[in-house]
Amino acid sequence: MIKKAKASIDYKEAVITIKALKKSFDDNAVLRGADLELYKGENLVVLGRSGTGKSVLIKIISGLIKPDAGKVVLFGEEMNYANEKQLQYMRTRIGFSFQNSALYDSMTVRKNLEFPLVRNKKKLTRREIDEAVETVLEAVGLEQAINQMPSELSGGQRKRIGIARTLILNPEVMLYDEPTAGLDPITCTEINKLINEVQQRYKTSSIIITHDLTCAKETGDRMAILLDGKFERQGSFDEVFDTTDNRVKPFFDYNFIR
Repeated sequence: MIKKAKASIDYKEAVITIKALKKSFDDNAVLRGADLELYKGENLVVLGRSGTGKSVLIKIISGLIKPDAGKVVLFGEEMNYANEKQLQYMRTRIGFSFQNSALYDSMTVRKNLEFPLVRNKKKLTRREIDEAVETVLEAVGLEQAINQMPSELSGGQRKRIGIARTLILNPEVMLYDEPTAGLDPITCTEINKLINEVQQRYKTSSIIITHDLTCAKETGDRMAILLDGKFERQGSFDEVFDTTDNRVKPFFDYNFIR
């Protein structure tokens, strides 16, 4: 088990505030008045069963889908009525690490990393682009993969490159969607360690969506579990799971007792 270094968290400054958030798809109410805050410098783990709205939550935060009710405040700005230009600016401050890494199969690692940079920072020189690519590859420990194609990489390497592509814009907030899904235990440990290193090196605040309680324990400064569309339990790992609630206990048992 990774021993997580103590993070520098400012509990007086929330970088994301979610209030009474609701979202339904047809007759399926996924979020039913969810309240949550992410504090500056914090790794916040969001737990919950499949279909409980975890991924919907971070898609709402990043502006990919709109809530039915409630509000999302990013860096002090309420985003419910943001126009497309404001959303685009906010997305440069938020990094989204997709579950499937979302790499372009037809591009080399170098081109995958360059793509968001040249799209968002058009005045960079060739040297500045090269330096940015080399820096994020060094940060994820894959300098040697710069000219490889995604098809030549392992699942864990693709996850790392996906995180590197997100880091290249120096985001203030990281959103990780199931970062250890489909990986073997050793690679999971490596990804958990990388998430902690990103927090320390880039001073990010992060929301980590996961089913993996080992990932939660190794990366999270605080946990929030989504139950029936609301965050009814928040706190340390032990505080969240110190309960006889039959909605929570089977989740713990599945990870650690099976």
